[in-house]
Amino acid sequence: MADTGSAPAEPSQIAFARWDKRMRESIRPLLTRKVIAEHKRDPVGIHSDALDRVLNYFRRPNLLERYVIVCTRPFKQWRIARITGVPGEAPVFVDERTYSSEAKAAHAVFLMRVEQMTRD
Repeated sequence: MADTGSAPAEPSQIAFARWDKRMRESIRPLLTRKVIAEHKRDPVGIHSDALDRVLNYFRRPNLLERYVIVCTRPFKQWRIARITGVPGEAPVFVDERTYSSEAKAAHAVFLMRVEQMTRD
């Protein structure tokens, strides 16, 4: 076997990557227009089983980008930032868009994760 110059992956990393792949395969069919519309109506309420499953996956540590919602003007304006993963490093805003409610920002994050799930 040729040496590729990179260290072999830890067994736990291999297991996690396999688990994440299986989870993505089971979550993708749940990402329907109906589920997306349900989330838009109420991002933080009681949800259907399908949306609960999607949100549970999105909230777990996984291979998706990690986002936070930042209130830039109290009770008036929110923006989305990406967590860098480096301790002590501030989140980085993903773009210049602003949202008039936390719920709208939460739905925008949801759509970003849906888009990532469908392209990966």
